[in-house]
Amino acid sequence: MADLRIGELSPDQTEKVLQFQDLTGIDDLSVCQDVLHRHNWNLEVAVQEQLNLYEGRPSMYAQDSRSRPPPVIDDTGFRIYFNPPNTSDNGGSLFSYIYTLWCNIVSSIGQLLLAIFRSDIRPISSDPVEDVVNFIRVYEERYGNIHPVFYQGSYSQAISDAKQELRFLLVYLHKDEAQDIDQWCRRTLGDPEVVRFINTRTLFWACNVQSGEGYKVSEALRSGTYPFLALIVLRDNRMTIVGRMEGSPTPSELIPRLQTIMENNEIGLIQARQDRAERSATQSLRQQQDEAYEESLRADQEKDRRREEERRAKEEKEAKEKEELNAQEREIQRIRQEKELTVKKVPLEPNLSNPNVCHLQIKLGERTMKRRFLLSDTTEDVYHWIFCQPDSPANFEITTSYPRRILYPANIIRTLGEAGLTQREVLHVNNLDD
Repeated sequence: MADLRIGELSPDQTEKVLQFQDLTGIDDLSVCQDVLHRHNWNLEVAVQEQLNLYEGRPSMYAQDSRSRPPPVIDDTGFRIYFNPPNTSDNGGSLFSYIYTLWCNIVSSIGQLLLAIFRSDIRPISSDPVEDVVNFIRVYEERYGNIHPVFYQGSYSQAISDAKQELRFLLVYLHKDEAQDIDQWCRRTLGDPEVVRFINTRTLFWACNVQSGEGYKVSEALRSGTYPFLALIVLRDNRMTIVGRMEGSPTPSELIPRLQTIMENNEIGLIQARQDRAERSATQSLRQQQDEAYEESLRADQEKDRRREEERRAKEEKEAKEKEELNAQEREIQRIRQEKELTVKKVPLEPNLSNPNVCHLQIKLGERTMKRRFLLSDTTEDVYHWIFCQPDSPANFEITTSYPRRILYPANIIRTLGEAGLTQREVLHVNNLDD
């Protein structure tokens, strides 16, 4: 399908599609064709917008002359026309007014006819902000720096900021060939009171209608004669034109007229500010409630976590204690079984009449035990007999009384005679686990 559409293009359009694809790196030719079609096949503007989108810039920076500014509601049923200043008498003023009005009508009709039959005369701009900045530069070169603060951005941005900040937006459209334009710029826009009033009460956006951005705005606001002023404000949640002024008013005419229009529409801003404050307060309260809930939830979760840790620690402690008890029980059982087996290793006690008998008194704790062994029996035999006693420790050593010598355990197992024992000896049992 994309190939069919490409095949229907003229050779010049096909060449532009291929150039656009080469410059932007877009693989899909149908996408390239759609972008160029939206920009009336203006290759330079289409490429610039695509590059701006790659850089994250809003598309308003790269719109062509046919893309219209954001719409505003026109709530003015009439226009305010101002007579040119320095008129000598009432008759002259009336004649001048009629003549100016007739010229403006003829000029408007002529511009309309030219726009219909010669659409190519429209100024083209790829960057609305550049049009505004160029106008400010030229204006200051020609009329100086004493003027209201110009908004340095596109008309779309000015509309958005005025809506966001809940302020009046005063739009000024400038035309170099307009009657008394120099006097208007120097005496009215350069008047300190006008400067102070506009700076404190409005956002002030201005542009030359001979630029692409100025021309688009003049079409959107349907300006007739110049200088042209439009006062725009948020009303019923829509940006609305609440005042139009055309001609060259003096400072004494301009300020009261603007003030009257603002006073008549201030209630809308006051209500919008109140609604926004209420929404902000509600949102802040909800946020505080959410934060309090989250904090309470975190505290509960922390308590649950600590309780869970304590429960696990208690279970681990109990399991460890149980394991230790089981280990002790198993050790006791092992020792009991070992003692039962060791009984079989103990030699029989010899008779008193045996000349090789050795009488031993063995001190085991608070108890003294007596047992006869042969001098030919070993120290290990004595150890086995002691170990078989119910109250004997599991791990112990056997020593002589004085001088103190360790009989068991020893590296070499000896007989009692070899160990230096006589027919009567006192031995001690020492618990090695204490």
